[in-house]
Parts: sequence; C-alpha cells; structure tokens
Amino acid sequence: MWQVVKRVLKWALYIFLVFLATSTFCALLYKFVNPPVTPLMVIRLSGQAFAGQALKLKKDWVPIDSIAPSLQLAVVASEDNSFLEHNGFDFNAISKATEYNKSHKGKKIRGASTISQQTAKNVFLWPQRSWLRKGLEVYFTFLIEVIWGKKRIMEVYLNVVETGKGIYGAETASLTYFNKHAIAISRSESALLASILPDPLRWDPRFPTPYIRSRQEWILWNMENIGKLDY
Repeated sequence: MWQVVKRVLKWALYIFLVFLATSTFCALLYKFVNPPVTPLMVIRLSGQAFAGQALKLKKDWVPIDSIAPSLQLAVVASEDNSFLEHNGFDFNAISKATEYNKSHKGKKIRGASTISQQTAKNVFLWPQRSWLRKGLEVYFTFLIEVIWGKKRIMEVYLNVVETGKGIYGAETASLTYFNKHAIAISRSESALLASILPDPLRWDPRFPTPYIRSRQEWILWNMENIGKLDY
C-alpha cells in the first residue's frame, strides 16, 4: 500500500513540476512573442462549427504604441481604476464585490477582476467560472505581473480581448466599428468601445443603447479623474 502511495505522490510531484516549468516558459515566451490564439477564440470557433456557421475570427495585432492612449485609459477607467497601483489583484474591489453579492443574492454577480486577471484568463485559461479556473487565474496573474509588467499586460489585453462576434483586439474593433485604426480613435470612441467590453456579443458601439451611452459618459468622467497612464 505504501509503495502505491509513494508512486502516486511521485507522479503528482512530477506533473506539478512539469506544469510549473511549462507555464513559466509560456509566460516568458509571451513576454516577447505575441500569443497567436487564445482558448476563448478556439471555443468560439468550435461553437460556430458545431452550429454550422461560417467560421469568423478577425484579429490584427498591433504594438501598444499603435493604440490610442485614450483607449488604454478608457479600459482602465472602465475595468480597473487601480491598474497601475496593484500587483494584479484589487483587494478593495474584491471586498466591495463580496459585500454586494452577499446583499444581492439571486441577482447578477458583480465581479472584481483586474485587467491583469482578465489578461491571464484570456491568454491561458477558459472562460467558465469554477474554483479550479479561479485558482489557476491567480497563479497566471502572479506570473504575468512579475514577468511581463504593466505595459506588456495592457498591450496583450488590448490585442486579445473579445470586442464582438468573431472580433478580437483594439485594432480590428476600431476598423470594424469606426473605420479607422486604433491609434486614431477619439476619446469619445475609446470610451464607447470600452463600454461594451463586459458583454461584446450583446452590445455594438455602432448602435449604443441608452445604458451603453450612460456607461460611455461615466467612463469619460472617470478618465478625467485618472488623468493619464504612466507605465
């Protein structure tokens, strides 16, 4: 019996060490090499295939210097006010979200994921909620915070984030919705694009609902509060 336990523990340790080495290598690689595809892209393509739909995946990677500073600021104002200050996790936002969810049971759950966490999830993991995925998300968030730094995290985030049906990244979204490159979009357009990111399959910035307009106005107001990003 003890021999079996030792063998299981040995294999468990081996698998754990392989995972650590592989994940660290991938994080180091993606510091310099742009991720060619993400798990969410594969999931969306699989869903299209199973539904008998034409496969649609539009993405066009651009360096962060080719993305308007106003869009970088807009996603921070919308998603993660403390992006430049925290180490991957905004514990104050987590605490507030926890209290809100406790007092609003049965309603839509409020999240507190930072841009770093969302980037880790988008690049390395799957979208469904589970304790396993959240645990891995914590691990990969720590990795990219240490290895990539904030500017690379923002660059990757704005290039892989889902921005519509089969549309990924700031450049493709800007060309699709505003007929201009990501570097050229205005402050107002930046806030409008950021406003749809919580549910890009439902909302379209070309046809903003009153709710999206209100989000756009709030994001513009918050952009003024933040001022500018200094990586």
